[in-house]
Amino acid sequence: MSTPEPRPASIPGTDPTLGSPGGDRPSPPPMSATGPDGPAPSTKPSRHTGRTIGRTVAIALLLFVTVVLVLFVVFNTQTVDISLVFTDVRAPLVVALLIAAALGGAIVGLLDAVMTVRGRRRNR
Repeated sequence: MSTPEPRPASIPGTDPTLGSPGGDRPSPPPMSATGPDGPAPSTKPSRHTGRTIGRTVAIALLLFVTVVLVLFVVFNTQTVDISLVFTDVRAPLVVALLIAAALGGAIVGLLDAVMTVRGRRRNR
């Protein structure tokens, strides 16, 4: 165990116990971030603020697009002729729109999978 370094003499207007070496009063406990009301509020911004904002914007955009698509489908309920490669089909426009949306999603998914595989091969 080492001996503490002597402290300088106290300056008028400061705590007199600071200048007395080895005073009979125990030293105060070190200050911690927690107080009687719990942890002190952090002054640093959260690490995940940008990620949270991005998720909020993505969810809001997804909700907006979903509402617009539902309204578009609801207002387009008439029956139409759909020309397929080898035959013609008469179906509600809603069905044609849903099939087109599903095919579009499948194409995007396949392109994403191809790009992911190409990126993994390039990183080897």
